[in-house]
Amino acid sequence: MKILILITTFMASISIASQNKKVLFVLSAADTLELNSGQKKRQTGVFLNEFYLAYKSVVAHGYRVEFATPNGLISTIDEESINDKYWKNQIEVKNEALTFVKKDSAYNNPITLEKAIENESEYFGLLIPGGQGLMMDLMYDAYIPILLKQFAKDNRPTGLICHAPSLLIAIPMDENPYIGYKVNSVSPIEEFVIEKFIMKGKPTNRKIAKQLKKLGLKYKSGLPKANFAVKDRNLVTSQNPFSSSSFNRLYLQALEEY
Repeated sequence: MKILILITTFMASISIASQNKKVLFVLSAADTLELNSGQKKRQTGVFLNEFYLAYKSVVAHGYRVEFATPNGLISTIDEESINDKYWKNQIEVKNEALTFVKKDSAYNNPITLEKAIENESEYFGLLIPGGQGLMMDLMYDAYIPILLKQFAKDNRPTGLICHAPSLLIAIPMDENPYIGYKVNSVSPIEEFVIEKFIMKGKPTNRKIAKQLKKLGLKYKSGLPKANFAVKDRNLVTSQNPFSSSSFNRLYLQALEEY
């Protein structure tokens, strides 16, 4: 009986400990993507399943989430990401995600990136979902390199999904703590398909894999639409909207190790 009580108490303490740990989700607040040197504009934002499936996984394991965006603006969801083809057998989860972004208080009241930096010691991990929106705002935001370097300094779990690994390029080479790390992102073939057949135009900042390799990171990728992610120490990166289960498994592993 005493052993059972001890085990129950121990498991409860683990649950309480994880509930007291926060993961910072940094989201883009951009809603328009410029293509072909500004000659064409397209609706953009955060990719819904890349964001929500990661959020759902983290919360299911007892972590709390705080959202931060540039200037505290509410994130826009990329309309492309609502297409059923990105959800396969998870249509009910898609509807759950759409309800979440409409009604969740935390999502609709994000803090600023400046405030996130002030509070950074409170966060157990950092996670940035993908979507073309971040190529318009987070890529050029002065607070992003600061946040990435702060989390790297303490080896805190840092997850970057699909287009989000491009944010590593925003850190100058002589200050970049991730030089030499294995990294993944949207692959060159997938980038070509997105530009040619989905967006039908080229964004200003592109060829992410090439830029990562040029910076000194060891780029790895899976086949197009592969469920592929890479973990190197505290850094977890993934390739596309179909990589959620691989990313979530590795990111949770990073949280547990930390």
